[in-house]
Amino acid sequence: MSTPPPVSGQRSSQGPGAEPLPTSAWYSPSSLWQRKSTVIAAISILAIVLHLVLRLGFRTEPGIHKIPLLVTLALGGLPLLYELLRKFLKREFGSDLLGGISIITSVLLGEYLAGSIIVLMLSGGEALESYALRSASSVLAALAKRMPSIAHRKRETDILDVALAEVDVGDTLVIYPHDICPVDGLVIEGHGTMDESYLTGEPFQITKTCGSTVISGAINGESVLTIRATQLAADSRYSKIMEVMRESEAKRPSLRRLGDRLGTIYTPVALVVAILAWAYSGEAIRFLAVLVIATPCPLLLAIPIAIIGSISLCARRAIIVKSPVVLEQSAECRVAIFDKTGTLTYGEPTLTEQLIAPGFDQHEVLTLVASLERYSKHPLARAILAAAKEAGIPLPEATEVGEAPGQGLRGTVSGRTLLITSRNKLLTQNIAGSDQLPPLAGGLECVVVIDQRYAGALRFRDAPRAESLPFVKHLGPKHQFARVMLVSGDRESEVHYLAEQVGITEIHAQQSPEQKVALVRAETVKAKTLYVGDGINDAPAMMAATVGMAIGQNSDVTAEAAGVVIMDNSLKKVDEFMHISRRMRIIALQSAVGGMACSVIGMAFAATGHLTPVAGAITQEVIDVLAVLNALRAAFPPKVIHDL
Repeated sequence: MSTPPPVSGQRSSQGPGAEPLPTSAWYSPSSLWQRKSTVIAAISILAIVLHLVLRLGFRTEPGIHKIPLLVTLALGGLPLLYELLRKFLKREFGSDLLGGISIITSVLLGEYLAGSIIVLMLSGGEALESYALRSASSVLAALAKRMPSIAHRKRETDILDVALAEVDVGDTLVIYPHDICPVDGLVIEGHGTMDESYLTGEPFQITKTCGSTVISGAINGESVLTIRATQLAADSRYSKIMEVMRESEAKRPSLRRLGDRLGTIYTPVALVVAILAWAYSGEAIRFLAVLVIATPCPLLLAIPIAIIGSISLCARRAIIVKSPVVLEQSAECRVAIFDKTGTLTYGEPTLTEQLIAPGFDQHEVLTLVASLERYSKHPLARAILAAAKEAGIPLPEATEVGEAPGQGLRGTVSGRTLLITSRNKLLTQNIAGSDQLPPLAGGLECVVVIDQRYAGALRFRDAPRAESLPFVKHLGPKHQFARVMLVSGDRESEVHYLAEQVGITEIHAQQSPEQKVALVRAETVKAKTLYVGDGINDAPAMMAATVGMAIGQNSDVTAEAAGVVIMDNSLKKVDEFMHISRRMRIIALQSAVGGMACSVIGMAFAATGHLTPVAGAITQEVIDVLAVLNALRAAFPPKVIHDL
């Protein structure tokens, strides 16, 4: 990801002399044309008011009251027509083409008031869109104002205030009560709580103690916490959420794809109705009236607002939408493809079986083994300690601990000698009871010897996430996925084991990154695909899928390749994104199609002579406001945001 702009008061990462970017610049209109549109809209309003005052309130020379309208058509209409002409020459036949034809027709027919109102509709639409986008992104704007500009860095006994951009990975930082956490990190001293609701949407105080992770932007509670920075400020959770604001603004021109598709149907229909009304009645004014009320502002405004609102909602839920197109595409995906390790599993071994030899007690064996494993850096040690903690086992002290390379872990606990080693090493030694070893199975394994006698075997697997089974089972009924596939580079036995645990029948094991890409491309030709993974080797497959989704923050490469990044290692967040995506599409279509339906009804009245161009323009403005208000709903969380 590119480095996001600094927040209010924060120095840019480009150097100590860089100027901070005002928060408002991230979501205000970025193009010169949009700023001109606001000015044109203001001029149009003043001109229309002045026209009505001169026409109704004063006795003036004939035609004087038309001058403000002519000024509006010159100052506002010509720039609008110029922009439309540029699009026309580029073969961009957007739905706003109707507005341009209406302006020209109104001038030719001498309907200057109707033409001025159309100018107001088109230019005011840009201003209304800008305002609505700011409303949809209000949560992000509030977040931007909250980010601290300094951090309290601790060096030996000194605590110094440093600019956020100067914080390095590994720095020790002090977070005082009620301070906002400046970077992602790990608690190394202190005990307290943090409010993460601004970032996660969960309204809870999260307990923090030594070893707990903290995320930038969270508000500290009543206690002082000391943390070790694990990310630079620019790479931390908060900054990545802020990047959504900047990227969503930069990508706004591409947000109207759905609207343009609808416009390719709507625009010809409106032109045909207008021409038929003119031909049937012989009155050119009806042609203008039809086009005025047909001006498709709901298409131009509602769909972008719904998308920006959904991006804002996703950011609140720790879901980074890097490409707005995925919000449209996700709801249409019918094939879900999952990586195994770290996606449907926790990505680390978990103690799954304790096969205890006769004469030994399971509780005692786990107590002795966990007490010794506290002094080991072996990958399985953490899994054993986690199992002991879950069982509530107090751990006695171990002595005479030693771990010679390749020989296993030795030590004495509560007067009993222990050896924790591998099956192969055990079989090379003269250990009593070794003939009781269970048959070899999948996963990882260690064997335990107590007082020179075989005591048992502990087996480990990369356990499925608690939500994996219900998540996979609900993809068909709730999200209309026709197929669910498990694709992994792991051994076939391990992939089969996980597939049985989570309810997936279609698997592809021992797949290289190249094979994954080929498989995803082949499936994407048949139907739209969603690929969810977390490792670097998943990046090419993500790019080949219709929608690529990275879960967790394990790899910058993966995050760059994905269209969506789930910041938390949680399948519930994947489900939340699916719900937000589907809801966005529903709201966008409601706003656009509903607005067009109202316009079609108005077109019928205009075609039969029951609606004048001016009345049609006013009616269209009301339709626009209703469509925009409905689109704004996408920025607010629904009552149900996931099924898990």
